[in-house]
Amino acid sequence: MNAPRSLTAGLIGRGILASQSPAIHEAEAFDHGVALAYMLVDFDHLGLDDAALGDTLAFLRGVGLTGVNITHPFKQCVIPLLDEVDATAQALGAVNCVRFEEGRTIGFNSDWVGFCWLLESELPGRSLERVAQTGAGGAGSATAWALLSMGTRELRLHDVSYERSTALAERLRAHFPEARVEVCDHAAEAIAGADGVVQSTPVGMTDHPGMPFAAELLRAGQWLADVIYFPRESELVLAARARGLAAVGGEAMVVGQAADPFRRFTGLEPDRARMMRKLRERLAPRTPQGALP
Repeated sequence: MNAPRSLTAGLIGRGILASQSPAIHEAEAFDHGVALAYMLVDFDHLGLDDAALGDTLAFLRGVGLTGVNITHPFKQCVIPLLDEVDATAQALGAVNCVRFEEGRTIGFNSDWVGFCWLLESELPGRSLERVAQTGAGGAGSATAWALLSMGTRELRLHDVSYERSTALAERLRAHFPEARVEVCDHAAEAIAGADGVVQSTPVGMTDHPGMPFAAELLRAGQWLADVIYFPRESELVLAARARGLAAVGGEAMVVGQAADPFRRFTGLEPDRARMMRKLRERLAPRTPQGALP
């Protein structure tokens, strides 16, 4: 029997040492008989400035990585550093996957595909007609694209940066002229009367605790999708459930968005259901020894 291939990939971002990406990619590769080492390049932990991103990409390409995922806060600023960006990522204005190929860096975006899978697998049958979204950064670009691709007719955007939400709205209108994309000054304006709410900011992550808006703005009958998956259930998800909403965290999105980079890094076809099952097993609360289940 031939020894499994050996590959190395990674993730670049800030505050990512708790990321499940290494386990997701390495476990799926193992099930395919491939030895994949997936490294975390945490700019906070390494004490690197944002300006080091270009040199970091060049170094990782030079030492033989097959590619890297890109996360907060680099999904947008990485674009001008790349040799090529595919059309969808260019339209989104955000890259979350860089493939190193024949000395070139090629950018893609799989976040929007991951969010489509979240909606399909975690919130099936929910109305997507009128949706409010908080956050217009890299993740927000992807979730908005996914919503409009899946038939949302009215999308209301709110972001702490009016300029950022306006820029995203303009890009979306150019690609989805049949939809109505509004920019709202306040979260309350966006959420009122919406069928569902998407939370796509870093607020609620372990390193960014809190909620991006008051839970009192939510109403029973709405659904809520939070892109955050660590912690597994953000403060906002728990508050939304307490108010009677169908609310989910970002587990399915992280698996859905990991599948395409895994394919690009390894050339193998990922099993999303298996990846999801194993992620949930890792994130499930552990029962202390001797305690009742």
